Amino acid sequence: MNNRIAIITGGNAGLGFATAKKFCGNGITTYVIGRNPEKTKKACQELGINARPVVFDLNNLEKIPELVSDIIREAGGVDILVNNAGINMKKEFWEVTDQEFHQIIHSNVLSVFAISREVVKQMKEQQSGNIINISSMAAQYGIPKVIAYTASKTAVEGMTRAMAVDLSQYGIRINCVAPGFIKTNMSSKALDSDPERKRKVLSRTPMGTLGEPENVADAIYYLVSEQAKYTNGVVLPVDGGNSIGF
Repeated sequence: MNNRIAIITGGNAGLGFATAKKFCGNGITTYVIGRNPEKTKKACQELGINARPVVFDLNNLEKIPELVSDIIREAGGVDILVNNAGINMKKEFWEVTDQEFHQIIHSNVLSVFAISREVVKQMKEQQSGNIINISSMAAQYGIPKVIAYTASKTAVEGMTRAMAVDLSQYGIRINCVAPGFIKTNMSSKALDSDPERKRKVLSRTPMGTLGEPENVADAIYYLVSEQAKYTNGVVLPVDGGNSIGF
């Protein structure tokens, strides 16, 4: 993996940070995109010499081509893109406004499409590349009060398959990871405040525990490695069996 260049969106915390840590620890120069300047710079200091902070809000779609061009100009190319950034909203279906629904779709779908499109232009020229999209259990089965998030992650899984069909001929592989319930600060806070939801999550997870961010990072690293060179267009649940649990 030495000398490879990666971009990770939302890489300054949670699953994105764990993935950046895995990449940087294996010699991949990793551009960590985050909206918060202090948080992004602090994350890269912790990640070490292979991390590059990029402060950018991916909702700014019209500036994404310039963002990608700047990274390519500095790095000389991009080999890996991990579309990790995304937002969620927990709200009753009938209370979700058009604006709120649009905001989730804008952040979780339109920005994924826009940055992927720009990175693919360069990957197509070099006839190689890997893109990893991040889905969710919300796209595997019904979860209450997350209608917009569910729609967005279902779209991401469909985009993964369509992208794989369009881009494989250029040596570009597209895969998707669907994390289950992973122990991050955000998820732990949400589940600890809702004991019934936590009980339900664990009861339908055959392995009986929450996952660790490193479990997701390991799966992503595998999918961008040579060991997965014939794996393409898949959605890989990393969920302790949650998506098939009873």
